[in-house]
Amino acid sequence: MDRQVFTCGFCSKAFSQKYYLVIHFRTHTNEKPYSCDVCYKQFSRKSYLNAHFRTHTNEKPYSCDTCKAKFKQKSHLNEHFRTHTSEKLFFCDECGKHFSQKGHLNKHLFTHTKEKLYSCDVCNKEFSYKSSLNTHFQTHTNEKPYSCDVCNKKFYQKNNLSKHFRTHTKEKPHSCELCNKQFSRKSGLNSHFFTHTNEKPYSCDVCNKKFSRKDKLNTHYKSHTNKKIFTCYVCSKKFSSKFSFTRHFRVHTKEKLFSCNTCGKEFFYKSNLNRHFRTHTNQKPFSCDTCGKEFSHTSSLKLHFLTHTNEKPFSCDTCGKEFARKSVLDAHFRIHSNLKPYACDVCNKEFSQKSHLNRHFRTHTKEKPFSCDTCGKEFCDKSNLIVHLRTHTNEKPFFCDRCSKKFCHKSSLKLHFLRHANEKPFSCYVCSKKFPSKFSFTRHFRVHTKEKLFSCDTCGKEFSHKSNLNRHFRTHTNEKPFSCDTCGKEFSHKCNLKLHFLTHTNEKLFSCDTCGKEFARKSFLDEHCRIHSNEKPYSCDACGKAFSHKGNLKVHYRRHTKEKPFSCDTCGKQFSCKNILNTHLRSHSNEKPYSCYVCSKDFSQKSNLNRHFHTHTNEKSCDVSKKDFSDKQSLNKE
Repeated sequence: MDRQVFTCGFCSKAFSQKYYLVIHFRTHTNEKPYSCDVCYKQFSRKSYLNAHFRTHTNEKPYSCDTCKAKFKQKSHLNEHFRTHTSEKLFFCDECGKHFSQKGHLNKHLFTHTKEKLYSCDVCNKEFSYKSSLNTHFQTHTNEKPYSCDVCNKKFYQKNNLSKHFRTHTKEKPHSCELCNKQFSRKSGLNSHFFTHTNEKPYSCDVCNKKFSRKDKLNTHYKSHTNKKIFTCYVCSKKFSSKFSFTRHFRVHTKEKLFSCNTCGKEFFYKSNLNRHFRTHTNQKPFSCDTCGKEFSHTSSLKLHFLTHTNEKPFSCDTCGKEFARKSVLDAHFRIHSNLKPYACDVCNKEFSQKSHLNRHFRTHTKEKPFSCDTCGKEFCDKSNLIVHLRTHTNEKPFFCDRCSKKFCHKSSLKLHFLRHANEKPFSCYVCSKKFPSKFSFTRHFRVHTKEKLFSCDTCGKEFSHKSNLNRHFRTHTNEKPFSCDTCGKEFSHKCNLKLHFLTHTNEKLFSCDTCGKEFARKSFLDEHCRIHSNEKPYSCDACGKAFSHKGNLKVHYRRHTKEKPFSCDTCGKQFSCKNILNTHLRSHSNEKPYSCYVCSKDFSQKSNLNRHFHTHTNEKSCDVSKKDFSDKQSLNKE
């Protein structure tokens, strides 16, 4: 009797059992019916789920009889056991090299074919090995599946975790046969061994200079070629040394190797840690010879010294503006030349000043290094902290020479001073309008030239006035300097505070001509009017669906991008919409803000209240059977 064969309809592959065909078929359908209860990751086979689940329980049921090493999967034990037997079952047909694992042979074969079978769905970068693709893909998802049991630090790759773990155990499994010196990594042992033999196996093709380590040769070789041979596979930026590449790569991994022993704050670079540490010790080793004031950084002392001399030896050839420092002049001159020599390692955005780059970089790291000692509020910019501190001290350092009135901000003093002058010597030759100062005239003239001198370092948006830029910048820093005297709610813009205040006065200045409904804001009225006109000016670039409100388009677009920017602080669950997050939060707080005015029953969601309310009004009825229903779902079923 012939044995039944089960054939795949997609690729014609044959199987002896239907079970194997079903499992294989999922490679075509991408069906993953088994999901992890802990992290919700999905798998096509139950065995894969079981193996994955051990990453959460850390269970290692398979142990080596020779060295007692334990493994989560039997296949890993089998591979490990060959390190004891030195058995190499797999060999390369091209060069005859033998391997103990089939996976190692497959990887090796790509060195002959140069074939790259695996490509990233996000950025289309190609890889020879699937493991390399998986590792690369984690840079997009920021997934770090391997975590340290001691300090909870997470890593993209398991071998990086293993190397890191030795920093806790102080384990050094590799020892030198000649002097017994021990090393945590095999590469360290190999480099050390050449100190005994004085062997220098790596020589430069250009000048024949020899080196004991390959990395030393590579570094030397760049002195001839000036090549940047280290390429970041995340952003494609190139570097001339492994050190500079490794230093750069931390902006992608968010890895901060240097932590403060006092407060635990972490830093990318040791120099930043050293500078930060002085905030704890209050050490100020640099003092001013004129007034004795002390500083923690030498750069701060240099800046301070100029306040004594008031000297401004550097002037701009284009506009005549003077500066105390050449670096400030150079930074200013880039406004005219539009030169932007400083680029962000993460997104490649360019800036005319290094300080602007530093400020922008904090939008990636979310770092807010400047904090208020009084209330603990944190800021990403020192200037914002200084302005904020005056809310506590009530300090008004800027005063008018004529009436002695004091101000918190220099800009406020300038505006006030114009009231004394009452002169308008500057006249616009386009519209004849007059102005009391050159500043106000220049500001006005941009309405004719359409010139936008001020651009946002974070997103590149341009503005004709600096005040508009400052107002816009708060959308990135999330700074809210304007607060409501009635309820304490804070706002980033003064106009938003004014609009908010109408919610207390219940004043509604704008009414709909069609239905008479009133609104506190004109923008709300405009949005409401589209209900009558059925106008939908905002359309989705991905699917073409149109919306009457821009906010609805943004929420809809996240269905395509799978973006979920709102997360619950309690359970970590993520949501695409803020109002869905707010609804979810009530499941933790048990808050029920919606109350039925008929029976006083409370509900956590407005939709539940509406559905409940039908039990009082009995307003749903079927047009066909005239039968009544208490909610829309029951009516739909009918």
